[in-house]
Amino acid sequence: MAYVINDDCTACGACVDECPVEAISEGDIYKIDPELCTDCEACVDVCPVEAIHPAE
Repeated sequence: MAYVINDDCTACGACVDECPVEAISEGDIYKIDPELCTDCEACVDVCPVEAIHPAE
């Protein structure tokens, strides 16, 4: 199951640096490519606003 970034994202960039497969793209709200996401949760652990959650 891939992860998603919700509207709480502040675009701080912490998750981008932690993603080992470069699945996160920058923007006003960052996005995770579900095809690349390996569910490692590295991004979840560094998000300061807890904006990253498992996709439903």
